[in-house]
Amino acid sequence: MNSPRILIAGGGIGGLAAALALRRAGFEPQVFEQAARLQPVGAGIQMSPNATRALLQLGCGEHLRAAAVAPVALEVRSWNTGRRIFSTPLGERCLQEYGAPYYHLHRADLHAVLLKALGQEPLHLSARCTGFVEEDGRVRVDFADGSSQWADLLIGADGIHSAVRTAAFGPERPRFSGYAAFRAVLPAERIRGLRLQRNLTSWWGPGRHFMHYFISGGRQLNCVAVVPAKTWPLESWSAQGTPSEFLSEFRGWHPAVLDMIRATDQVFKWALYDREPLPQWSRGHVTLLGDAAHPMLPFQAQGGAQAIEDAVVLAGCLSRSAGRPREALEEYERLRKPRTSRIQKVSRGSAELFHLARPVQVLKRNTQLRLTQRFRPGRLVHRMDWLYAHDALAEASATAREESTHERH
Repeated sequence: MNSPRILIAGGGIGGLAAALALRRAGFEPQVFEQAARLQPVGAGIQMSPNATRALLQLGCGEHLRAAAVAPVALEVRSWNTGRRIFSTPLGERCLQEYGAPYYHLHRADLHAVLLKALGQEPLHLSARCTGFVEEDGRVRVDFADGSSQWADLLIGADGIHSAVRTAAFGPERPRFSGYAAFRAVLPAERIRGLRLQRNLTSWWGPGRHFMHYFISGGRQLNCVAVVPAKTWPLESWSAQGTPSEFLSEFRGWHPAVLDMIRATDQVFKWALYDREPLPQWSRGHVTLLGDAAHPMLPFQAQGGAQAIEDAVVLAGCLSRSAGRPREALEEYERLRKPRTSRIQKVSRGSAELFHLARPVQVLKRNTQLRLTQRFRPGRLVHRMDWLYAHDALAEASATAREESTHERH
């Protein structure tokens, strides 16, 4: 395996990031994407410093800056009064303390940045992976059109409903969280009268929350709202909703929230699912990445970020363990599983804090946060250090140095 053939199932953010990281490590991966053509999908995405650091390491800095908005601060407001509960600086503070920016982007823009850095050549469209078979140390990857490809290593980056995951570990239904989300992107000029700041703003209310931030260089506003749902038959990102349906979920909320919803033309909705952490991500010469390995609820905005972290760590492990793919995949899991499992757990618990409904609980939460902001502001500012300061590539490199030192002694 001096020059292993590496195949990636899935051409989303995680799949393209993995291909780019592997390319920069000296490999020639091939990406197989089920879509017939690449088109703008989804809405906004948050790239915290742990993710942008990796993207800068992959050479995406210039195009990333051109497409992104750097929010000045995170602010949390009360659902009906609009009173600020707390705020923490992002912008310059992230650059100074973490050495990388906090960015908001349209998902299509991020996808385009990755594709521009990678190039079109490794990407194959209309190629939906349906499973795989391992034979004699190689992997035969099967596709929906009846064709197949042989590889020395298969990376499943094909999302929460991963066919690679199912083929490796058997069928398993994702866990419905009890929440659904509405999302909409609207021209910023429509809500100019609200004089919104370039912040990441989250409105917390009983049983639900509403969040908004600018994307596309400030030309568009991305809105995401999470609401309770007992059942949800649809698992698609592109299920159509209506502005009136969206508005009905937020009756009685602050006028600014209602004005943003009224300014929307097109609304999408989707159910929020995750899965329990897997005991292992790899089988033989097959491994998982991103949502295929560790789908998480969006309350920490880390789904895309963790896929990018996975990508740079996996590429580093494979580069150091040339000819020993099983060892590389074991190291990859050892480095990544504890962190992603923790984020999955934290993301599940965040909804409870955001959505408190009993007045006594809300008063206690808000008072504690306001007092902390006033008397111990550093506690709020640094509460995310464990997440944002992480350098996945440096961690993998440090591990490699430790192993090398151990072997010499």
